[in-house]
Amino acid sequence: MKRTAILAFASLVALAPDFLAQSAAPVAKPTPSHRVPLWPTNHAPIGDGKYENCTKELEVFLPPAAIANGAAIVLCPGGGYIRHVTDREGYPIAQWLNAHGITCVILEYRLPELRHPVPLLDAQRAIRLTRAKADAWKINPQRIGILGFSAGGHVASTALTHFNAGAAASADPIERLSCRPDFGWLVYPVVTMGEFTHTGSKEKLIGTNAAPDLVRLYSNEAQVTADTPPTFLAHAIDDQPVPPENSRQFVAAMRAHNVTVELLELPTGGHGLNGCKGPLWQQWKAAALVWLARQKVIPNSDS
Repeated sequence: MKRTAILAFASLVALAPDFLAQSAAPVAKPTPSHRVPLWPTNHAPIGDGKYENCTKELEVFLPPAAIANGAAIVLCPGGGYIRHVTDREGYPIAQWLNAHGITCVILEYRLPELRHPVPLLDAQRAIRLTRAKADAWKINPQRIGILGFSAGGHVASTALTHFNAGAAASADPIERLSCRPDFGWLVYPVVTMGEFTHTGSKEKLIGTNAAPDLVRLYSNEAQVTADTPPTFLAHAIDDQPVPPENSRQFVAAMRAHNVTVELLELPTGGHGLNGCKGPLWQQWKAAALVWLARQKVIPNSDS
């Protein structure tokens, strides 16, 4: 292999660890029950009072009415903040959640390109929209969670630690609603922007040499409070691109604030848990459902 090709491949791996983990054949894209524009009139905030055109849509997958249990999850696929691995960390998860009576709302958040508020703004909007559609989608507005994988786990952990009750005076009724998730699932997540961060995700979100206050703002283990929602995490101990310390630090902060948390540490699987398949992949899914039942969000489930 030529030296230029080797360098190009190494750069890709550094920026997007999901590439290797998700390199198997793509999963067929199912048809969503609904598509919902994320921002009104495609006018999306980017922070500091500025806006941009945005045509992003939420893909909503509703479970069969006979088994629907009222729970919903906003799903953030990974991709190193340079793409969305929805074929592995999106559509198959939506189908699995639907089989267990849970509504799934797939969010392909805007990629930051150093506009660090953008992914969080999209996640907050997705939670508010899901809450606003509770009656139409037959979900409980107090049983809406967020799930994120890898860099999508950073989006989700940011939403779990940066939220508000809504802007009561807003002209947009969606923005008057709370964007606080009721629970979270984080799977091999990027959590910190500190020592154990994934460098490619950090570079795309805040830059390599970001100011210390910005590093702390998006180091979500440092943003946990007593009001952070209950969270389930899963991480392989041999994950090198996104070390398990990301999850461990978040768990330690949650316990320090007496917030319900559980971490499933898996013995192998690396980043992506063997390409999102196999026994370890099934293990986190089964454990997450058991945990969610213990939180009384869904009925007891065996798998």
